[in-house]
Amino acid sequence: MTLFAEQPRVLIVDDTLENINILMSILMDQYEVSVATNGEKALKIAAMEDPSIDLILLDIVMPEMDGYEVCAKLKANQKTANIPVIFVTALTAEENEAQGLELGAVDYITKPFNPALVRARVKNHLELKNYRDKLEEMVREKTSELIITRDVAIETLGCLAEYRHLETGSHIKRTMNYVRFLAEKLKEHPHFKDFLNDEIIEHLWKSAPLHDIGKVGVPDNILMKPGELTPEEFIEMQRHAIYGRDALSYSTSKLGPNSFLKIAQEMAYTHHEKWDGSGYPQGLKGVEIPISGRLMAVADVYDALITSRIYKPALSHGDAVEIIRNSSGTAFDPEIVKIFLQFEDHFRRIALEFSDEG
Repeated sequence: MTLFAEQPRVLIVDDTLENINILMSILMDQYEVSVATNGEKALKIAAMEDPSIDLILLDIVMPEMDGYEVCAKLKANQKTANIPVIFVTALTAEENEAQGLELGAVDYITKPFNPALVRARVKNHLELKNYRDKLEEMVREKTSELIITRDVAIETLGCLAEYRHLETGSHIKRTMNYVRFLAEKLKEHPHFKDFLNDEIIEHLWKSAPLHDIGKVGVPDNILMKPGELTPEEFIEMQRHAIYGRDALSYSTSKLGPNSFLKIAQEMAYTHHEKWDGSGYPQGLKGVEIPISGRLMAVADVYDALITSRIYKPALSHGDAVEIIRNSSGTAFDPEIVKIFLQFEDHFRRIALEFSDEG
């Protein structure tokens, strides 16, 4: 007895009517059986989503397109790659069997047919497929749970830094979306396309909440000071970029250089660098500044300008846009500013969607 909730669907592919009739008589009392008399029809039926095919019995010797070619095309198509293929053949040479298995077939059934053997092979491979499908679904569910847990933990850490600065979690949401929007608009730009792709953009989006994680290391009397900082206090405030890098360095070393936390570390360390080299903590200039830091610089400053802080009132969207426009080539990468200015209304919409009052 199989584990399928409904009758499994088996596709018989053979150009000989006698073979089709024999296999149907063996299987049709237990399975829903479809038939294709050539490779082209088999590929079309196998690719259908409803009803989907659970297993294919595939003859090797057929005109125009033999079983090997059909199997290769099935395995090359994402829709059909996971359908188990059992070759049906009168061939007995070991090299023929090896060729089929190398193409991705799971088994062979030889002619003349032994009904009990056919039923046993089909049953076993359908059950294996069912177990595999259930395992893959469990892995997907667990992976989704881990991703959600990771994302919540990241946002929580990011909010921790913001709350220490008497700000709100909405700043996290806004900067995440600013950065993702800028990156999406820049991914075909000649200066950015070699770096920005869908995976990197996802990493940037996930990393954004951690850009100011280093603030947890800044003393309260400086972080929450309502007035202007002294030169000594400002130097201490600047160290939050270094604290952020250091806080993420251990996790980055454990997860490896391809982890999204590598970008988070990079962003935390470099989002206060300026295009003309006057930023901190390293004084990087131009393209020396990682793209992640350049993107966050625009996103962070825009949001800081339009938001009321303990030490300043909020500016209007228009005033913030003018400040960023006038800082192109000094504080910010001019190419990023061009995109910001082109889509400034979208930034206003993000700000409204994730407003502190929302």
